[in-house]
Amino acid sequence: MTDEQSSPSLPQTSQLSRNQSPESVERPSKLARIDGGDFSDDGGEEEEEEREVLERDMKSTNPGIQRYLVAIEYIGTRFSGAQKQSTCRTVVGVLEDAFQKFIGQPVSIFCSSRTDAGVHALSNVCHVDVERISKRKPGEVLPPHDPSVVKRAVNHFLQKNDGDIMVIDVRCVPSDFHSRYKAQERTYFYRLLSGKEPLTTFEKDRAWHVPEKLDLLAMQKACQVLVGRHDFSSFRAAACQAKSPIRTLEELTVTEVASSPYFPSILEREQSNYGKSETDSPCIPGTHNQHKIENPGDETIQGFGIRQRHRCFVVTARARSFLYHQVRLLVGVLKSAGTGDLTVSDVERILKAKTISAASPMAPACGLYLGHVKYDLPLDV
Repeated sequence: MTDEQSSPSLPQTSQLSRNQSPESVERPSKLARIDGGDFSDDGGEEEEEEREVLERDMKSTNPGIQRYLVAIEYIGTRFSGAQKQSTCRTVVGVLEDAFQKFIGQPVSIFCSSRTDAGVHALSNVCHVDVERISKRKPGEVLPPHDPSVVKRAVNHFLQKNDGDIMVIDVRCVPSDFHSRYKAQERTYFYRLLSGKEPLTTFEKDRAWHVPEKLDLLAMQKACQVLVGRHDFSSFRAAACQAKSPIRTLEELTVTEVASSPYFPSILEREQSNYGKSETDSPCIPGTHNQHKIENPGDETIQGFGIRQRHRCFVVTARARSFLYHQVRLLVGVLKSAGTGDLTVSDVERILKAKTISAASPMAPACGLYLGHVKYDLPLDV
């Protein structure tokens, strides 16, 4: 995904025999031909009948199995996407391995959003069915683990690996609760860093570096054209398998924020409204920096050892589901509006064209973050 998955791959049954690998019962998937790509979060647009069948197949009839909803964060740089692949390191693959080391048997993990290679997650969500079997008395089924135990134990094995993925929350859910189809909304963030200087070591693979100046107001006007319910065929990659290009974009905004990972100076800490003024923002290089010296000739000399900061822009996209590559294609157009290569009229033309050939080049995966997946969670299991 980056942001995205299309036609759902049919899930595995959740009740596996103890000696049976999850792969052995996997049903054929229409996504096999693009395995490892980024998919749309097509959780809200497919027919209700199809969804009900899939959810019924996923429901466990074994009372000894507990379904857990698991929230995870990860740096996507060294993952070949979230979806499991036999020959690549993936988010689901690493997570399933950690769970197997914890409980001593294979599990199948299902993600709410199958992010693409290089895409990060502040909070992706998945579900997993766990049957707790006694290690001292094989065959004896024990009461389910407390969610806090699951979180602590799985993180123990994850951190023994490469430390670029972590479980941040776990809770018990009913056996028919599906992390993908029960998702009500997904929020993505995209970071752009504007400035001539190369990205810092800390920002490498974490944002899109745009050397040109970006016009915040122009990007915000472009957002107004794109937000709402539209045919997003111009923002849908060719391999998209979603049944319909119609999507409702609940939110599409661009804001300027304080650049990280730098710590703010005293003057910057006194400012509380970052990014509200394009001419007097602590995020903009050359302003409110106690380490800079002003020359009589109006030139600014950077203090020795103090790095020139970039302007940092964050695009927020929120919807129930997204098309294949939709968010990155939207950001590509917004960036072109910010550099002046596109006008608001051009953005309207691209939307109405209903063909991806009309859109600007797609934004790279490195700046995209899955920020939040919203659910209406049951109070009790």
